[in-house]
Amino acid sequence: MEEYMNRGIKDIIKAFPAVGKSLEKFGVGCVSCSLGSCLLKDVIEIHNLSPENESELMYSIEKEIYPDRKIEKRPPRKMAKADGGEIRYSPPVRKLVDEHTLIKRLIAAVPGLIDYIKQSPGIDKDLILGCVDFIRSYADKYHHMKEEDILFSYTDKDLDIIKVMYEDHKTGRSYVKNVVDGVKEGDKEKIAKNLDAYGELLTQHIKKEDEILYPWLDRTFDTKTVGELYKKFNDADASIGGDVQGKYEAFIEGLEKRLSVSLA
Repeated sequence: MEEYMNRGIKDIIKAFPAVGKSLEKFGVGCVSCSLGSCLLKDVIEIHNLSPENESELMYSIEKEIYPDRKIEKRPPRKMAKADGGEIRYSPPVRKLVDEHTLIKRLIAAVPGLIDYIKQSPGIDKDLILGCVDFIRSYADKYHHMKEEDILFSYTDKDLDIIKVMYEDHKTGRSYVKNVVDGVKEGDKEKIAKNLDAYGELLTQHIKKEDEILYPWLDRTFDTKTVGELYKKFNDADASIGGDVQGKYEAFIEGLEKRLSVSLA
């Protein structure tokens, strides 16, 4: 089995299509991945499966690759999870997860924002561009800066999952640009379409980071690395200046209140 652990997952699925079905059964989307160059061992390591599910998945894969062998199921390995199954993050990674919480509040407001845009006689430029400022200044500059410039430098940037994260960031920026263009053009449909696309993209993007990428990275970090990340994250935040977190928490609270009143 060792030789297959070091083979690309797409090559394995091509040779053994049933492996793809087993991966999908456990929520591992290698079949539909646009890249798919990860090694099998990386796929198993990166995805945050429970010990029992990881053991069951490996058992299924081995049976599909070696149908004539008697396969022994591997005992579940110990995973870094807190009581109750909650993922335990290191302090610097927890900071990123906490920042996601505010970004998810914007995403949750998008449907109401779109309804407000469609119902309004004109285009509320200040409100929409305020959301654009939140995305560009908080979600992108404040948050993604720590991922792209710091966190990702501690791993192999050629891994599929890292490439996907970069691609998601790039796609998100294109949606935001289209929103700005829609405001300039007075095109409500363009604004709504791209806000909706951004919300859908970031919903899945954050889920992949919180549940797959971050836990995997945390398992690879030693105490020294965690300390370095913590300091670098704090230095990055300080380089921006001002109370960025407080400013955009206030913005989101105002947005939520405004939409709740406008759509009541």
